[in-house]
Amino acid sequence: MSISSKIVDDVVAAGIEFVTTVPCKQLAGVIDEVEARPEIYHIPSNKEDEGMGLCAGAFMGGKKPMIIMQNTAIGVTINTLATLTQFYRMPLPMLISYRGELREPVACQVEMAVHTKALLNQLLIPTFHFHAEADAEELPEILKYTFMCNKPVAILTDASFWGGYGDQ
Repeated sequence: MSISSKIVDDVVAAGIEFVTTVPCKQLAGVIDEVEARPEIYHIPSNKEDEGMGLCAGAFMGGKKPMIIMQNTAIGVTINTLATLTQFYRMPLPMLISYRGELREPVACQVEMAVHTKALLNQLLIPTFHFHAEADAEELPEILKYTFMCNKPVAILTDASFWGGYGDQ
């Protein structure tokens, strides 16, 4: 079973019925798997803050939501995270590709990586970092946690988790 299939199996097992995604090469396998699952209502988003708004609507409509995105957009989601998800105590698992670490081939990705964890920490958002496929064994408990405490959580998945950046 691929890691993308395992992740989406865990998402479905957690009762998550609504997923919005923003395009990302590292997360493409998960996004394809989400799209293929009839038990998940999938709406692609143009921007991460727009996706969080869609998740808020799904949550207020009685669905368990999730967003799949890149860390490079954390900066544009700060207001949404603070004034929407946290103010209204909305659980929101965020599966995030963590670009900008070692072996990153795109220089501009590094700048947001330097700030990602600090911004999430400043917002008091619990953050989990997956470096290896074995780390994904924690995903079911992380998903239970976010819905138990009604808080957003960040699941950062770096290049080593996805098998590197390919031939660089």
